[in-house]
Amino acid sequence: MVLSLVLWTRRWPHCIKGMKVSSKKICQIARQFSTHPPSILTDIFGGHRSNCASTRIGKTLPRSDLQRAVSFAPQPCLREELLCKVAEPVRDGMNKVTVVGSGMVGVGIVNALLFQKITSHVAIVDAFPKKLEGEGMDFGHGSVFMDAPRIEYGTDFCVSSNSKVVILAAGARQKKGETRLDLVQRNADIFKNIIPPLAEYSPNAVFIIVANPVDILAWITWKVSGFPVNRIIGSGTHLDTARFRYLIGERIGVSCKSVEGYIIGEHGDSQVPLWSGVNIAGIQFRDILPNIGLETDEENWNEIAKEVVRAGPTVRCLKGYTNIAVGLSVADITEAVLRNCQCIKTVSTLIQGHYDICHEMFLSLPCTVGENGVTQVVRMRMTEYEKKLLQNSAEIVYGIQKDINI
Repeated sequence: MVLSLVLWTRRWPHCIKGMKVSSKKICQIARQFSTHPPSILTDIFGGHRSNCASTRIGKTLPRSDLQRAVSFAPQPCLREELLCKVAEPVRDGMNKVTVVGSGMVGVGIVNALLFQKITSHVAIVDAFPKKLEGEGMDFGHGSVFMDAPRIEYGTDFCVSSNSKVVILAAGARQKKGETRLDLVQRNADIFKNIIPPLAEYSPNAVFIIVANPVDILAWITWKVSGFPVNRIIGSGTHLDTARFRYLIGERIGVSCKSVEGYIIGEHGDSQVPLWSGVNIAGIQFRDILPNIGLETDEENWNEIAKEVVRAGPTVRCLKGYTNIAVGLSVADITEAVLRNCQCIKTVSTLIQGHYDICHEMFLSLPCTVGENGVTQVVRMRMTEYEKKLLQNSAEIVYGIQKDINI
């Protein structure tokens, strides 16, 4: 668009013959292409205004160029000669997914969604326009290699309109030595501001919460949005379960996809490995090693559960952040929603009434996930010891949640 304005005299002389330039018209065009005002995200995340507005169409014309530019919008002469319009194109596809946050986690999620062709329409929202525009341009430049998906990006929530799935990956980053629960108040304040406009623009969407502490933030999203509980999904222990299966498969020497096993409860230090249900080809590990996962386990299988808890901090220590595995796990949940799979995923949902837990809160349990979000919760046949561990996990999370004002 910049070139078409600045080089109009050379490129399209047949389109502008006889037209005159007025100073009044120049002012009108300058206002039309001026930088958009900061959005609510700018205030929430502390972003700064930029001379370059981040919108779905990319950057705008600098004022120095505007003063030299022609005083009228470019005439789509070539396009009109090339195409004969029959009807208006559909603006938002049925599989539109919005990712809020263009940090390393947000980018990892978008990568997984596009590379696996889970959706053909992605919108990215962030408070920092330069970073956002750079990521949006980078995805756009590679779109020819991904069956040309539609990629939008902007600092305004309107870019998220009519989404089928809204993924919340925005929030304060976890600092060194800080637990997921330490993040709660900072991210709770952010969510209280960004959820209402997102819910307004996509009133029928399923919200997937990724930011930490994910269980508490999923509960906050449910309370603030006013959505039915089934349409709020925390990514929860879905990634922890994948790590659990991977480590067991590595130790046994089989593919991780052949391992059945779940981690439930908090996505954090108090998570609960369900050793009573771990099996390969239907053969329960507990039938072979009755005390597996307990302190009396002579083969120390419980070390795998401890390694799952340490996995996230270890990766962050080594590379500075985690994004690839979490992106793939969130894309897997998103696919279940878009394709109405009714697949079982360990995701964070309302746990009140399950396993004698009375608190109104979110924790992870195996659930079926489809177009309406969480549709069923699997009643696990866990041991009394595992049940007590889950209740303890609930008490830890609720101990933090109860002090939050929303």
